[in-house]
Amino acid sequence: MKILGIGSRIDHPEFGKGVVTNVSSKHYWVTFLESGLETIDLDAEFEVIEGVEDEVDSVSFFDVERSLVKILEKWSDSHEKVAIADKWRGGKLVLEPGDATASKEMPIDTFFHKIVMVRDRIRVMEQKINSSKNLDDQEKVDLQQYITRIYGSLTSFNVLFKTKSDHFVGEKS
Repeated sequence: MKILGIGSRIDHPEFGKGVVTNVSSKHYWVTFLESGLETIDLDAEFEVIEGVEDEVDSVSFFDVERSLVKILEKWSDSHEKVAIADKWRGGKLVLEPGDATASKEMPIDTFFHKIVMVRDRIRVMEQKINSSKNLDDQEKVDLQQYITRIYGSLTSFNVLFKTKSDHFVGEKS
């Protein structure tokens, strides 16, 4: 049996995807995306997504944490936890058509999550534009103005966010 090193990525049938953050003679300590830190036996059943050779060098907690944050940012949809305003928690969104067809309802938390995903993807697009080597400065400015207008169009949804720092911000007059 080959021992995985710290930083190896695995997919466990019960806990899902995770990163090995410590290894002992009998166990792996794995930080899973969904369930957090778990200890599993070295011979437990799991799929190795990306194996790192076992190294004798010790790794500091800071190095492990930094690696874990990079992996989570690379493989997850959302980069940060964004809270919905307390007054909306557990509420529902109701769309009522103008004709006699049935209305549509959904949990407002679901709708909020979709708005946050849109915001996060716009931010990623903005970063990619700004770091692009294929666009000249004027093209970057033009695209940035479109993104700012998109944010401005989405300011109606700011009422859903718990903290003002999470709001969409459009063009200033």
